Amino acid sequence: MHSLPLSPASARRLPPRSVAVVLGTRPELVKVAELVRLLGPAARLVHTGQHYDEQLSGRFLAELGLPEPELLTGVGGRPRAEQIAAALSGLDALFAAGRPLAVVVQGDTNAALSGALAANARGIPLVHVEAGLRSHDRAMPEEHNRVLIDRLADVLCAATLDNRANLLAEGVPGARVAVTGNTVVEAVRRALPPAGERLELLDRHGLAADGYVLATVHRPENTDEPEALAAILTELSALSADLPVVLPLHPRTRARIEAAGLAGLLAGLTVLEPVGYGEFLALARHAALLVSDSGGVQEETTVLGRPLLVVRRSTERPEAMGDFAELVRPGPGLGAAARRRLAEGPEGLRRLAALPSPFGDGRASARIAELIARSVPPHALAA
Repeated sequence: MHSLPLSPASARRLPPRSVAVVLGTRPELVKVAELVRLLGPAARLVHTGQHYDEQLSGRFLAELGLPEPELLTGVGGRPRAEQIAAALSGLDALFAAGRPLAVVVQGDTNAALSGALAANARGIPLVHVEAGLRSHDRAMPEEHNRVLIDRLADVLCAATLDNRANLLAEGVPGARVAVTGNTVVEAVRRALPPAGERLELLDRHGLAADGYVLATVHRPENTDEPEALAAILTELSALSADLPVVLPLHPRTRARIEAAGLAGLLAGLTVLEPVGYGEFLALARHAALLVSDSGGVQEETTVLGRPLLVVRRSTERPEAMGDFAELVRPGPGLGAAARRRLAEGPEGLRRLAALPSPFGDGRASARIAELIARSVPPHALAA
């Protein structure tokens, strides 16, 4: 599946701060962390400020051991078009002042699209990590972003063979596409705390291994519609009558709950402030079931061997569906699916734990570092 030879030493020959890694959200930080470490001094981390605060991004820099990024201002909290325009303007100014040899973007955020457009405008080689994901749902802004980025990218790092097939079907030349695996595999393996620390964490929260549900809700399709948000919280509250339901609450989701007058539905849930990545993985590793609308969680559960209900109308990660995950909609169907998966009990959890992740072998970042080095003209490499 992943035939690209590994020689990350070539990445170390890149000049200092010559590879601009553009991102703007917490999941991007997680997924590029190992790649940034492999690039070493060559990495130049640029944060557009799409989502930036000490809880959601700042603390992650320290936890993941990442350098302080160049931070754009005036981007976060604005409508999508304004975010992209402001980030593009800021990135163009940065690249004009110090032209990188390559630009790397990850995923499908507004920050990633801004980075891709900025690289294209300056004629800088563009590397797209996690290329070829498709939900075929045009209502998703992320779908528009990822399609546009893939049309602009010079090097497309597809996580799976299905992702590569999507790109080839759209006419992307095969020579520009490499199947690397997904960087989430190494991210999870590196950040998951040891067993003893995980059990101490469960004790602090009054939880028993395999005895609770872990939920996250943050996507606009669920939080911006009061009816959908109420339906999800109602089903989670009903589940909490049988076992604890842990809900680390995204600030945006909390604001939507309060604005819709739904705070009463939180009464039976174990509501947490946003948690660090390692703590989230520890909670996920021992949950009997996860309920989430996150794309990253769809991948992480395949590494952790845990079942997941994806509360969304579509997914760009079909590889996770089936054994590990299934799509559900807000409402009674969510509760019914949760009880069905929970009824599988320890045997179901053992079955998932024995399955390999469809997202690769944990060496994606090394392959991508090699591809970045190859994208730079030989005369530009440091002696």
